[in-house]
Amino acid sequence: MSLAFAVFEEKSRLKSLLDHFSTIEDPREPWRVAHPLPEVLLLVVCGTMADCDDYEAIATWGKINLAFLRRYLPYAHGVPGGRWLTLLMNRINPALFSAVFSAWVRKAWPDRPHLIAIDGKSSRRSHDRAQDKGPLHLVSAFATTSRLVLGQEAVDGKTNELSAIPVLIDRLAEGGGLKGALVSIDAIATNAKIAQTITDNGADYLLAVKANQPSLRAETESAFASAREIDAYVDHDKGHGRIEQRAVSVIKDVDWLDGERRFPGELRLPRAATIIRVQSRAELADRCRFETRYSISSAKLSPEQAASAVRGHWGIENQLHWMLDVVFAEDQSRLRKGHGAKNMAVVRHFAINLIRAATDKKSIKLRRQIAGWDPNYLAKCLGALPR
Repeated sequence: MSLAFAVFEEKSRLKSLLDHFSTIEDPREPWRVAHPLPEVLLLVVCGTMADCDDYEAIATWGKINLAFLRRYLPYAHGVPGGRWLTLLMNRINPALFSAVFSAWVRKAWPDRPHLIAIDGKSSRRSHDRAQDKGPLHLVSAFATTSRLVLGQEAVDGKTNELSAIPVLIDRLAEGGGLKGALVSIDAIATNAKIAQTITDNGADYLLAVKANQPSLRAETESAFASAREIDAYVDHDKGHGRIEQRAVSVIKDVDWLDGERRFPGELRLPRAATIIRVQSRAELADRCRFETRYSISSAKLSPEQAASAVRGHWGIENQLHWMLDVVFAEDQSRLRKGHGAKNMAVVRHFAINLIRAATDKKSIKLRRQIAGWDPNYLAKCLGALPR
């Protein structure tokens, strides 16, 4: 990449961020606005990138680094306090904020992702017992190869993931964003409606088969037991105190998965092309652990491709959910009123994508700390040139 192109890319990424912030509807009366919404959102995203995990810390960081913020926006009245930030972030429409996030990702990272993992996560301390409300549950989409958050949809609880996943898929598919991708989801989404939604948008699905669907699980096991032709691949992995062997087998005789129902309620998946079995054997310090997992895909996958896709799905746990809990302290957040918890979850996704864009080899935790210490480093992570 030439220096001129790199400079253009950096400037356009920050401009895109500010342009998308400007499209969010401000819930306040215009005559009462001292701190324009784009200024507030830039403050919150920068503060979160700079190792601040609550509004008081973000407001304090903003006051200390006001000169840095004024590189990009006027901040004529300085920055608001933590209490004021809390009130405003509680009022922003979370659905619109999530849509703006997805549109910004498409603009800033235009390359279409190849493997997209969708999974849910709860913020444990966001529950509100006084209002009889459970913790926030967020379904997120993650590009596992580029380690990029693509979008999110908030739901009231894990049981409502099924209603949120199609909404998230449709948002990701805007502008052809899903064409050619392989979308992997856990067993909660293994149904014909979600499979059809994915294929209708030009993508392929990879859906897990677990014990919550005993008939399908039994049919899948039987298919392998009676298969005449099975392609196989063995993968080995060593690390974190264990040695693991994964035998990945695929069969392509799947016509029985895409046809007329034989009895009411029988599951049929459109365009099913491959059934995958992963038999893993993990040697730990004091025991061995065995596990067999099954998946169904509309893509014609080789055993090697299937192994990469199945393993890649769990990247959302290690590279996003774990990162949010451990590095961004999401599980410790006590935001419970209004839309605060939902909107701050989106802010963290803005921050994690930007902080990951740094080209050095430092950990995400250390990058956040340096961003809080060094405004020029934060500017590079934002995609802006230091002044």
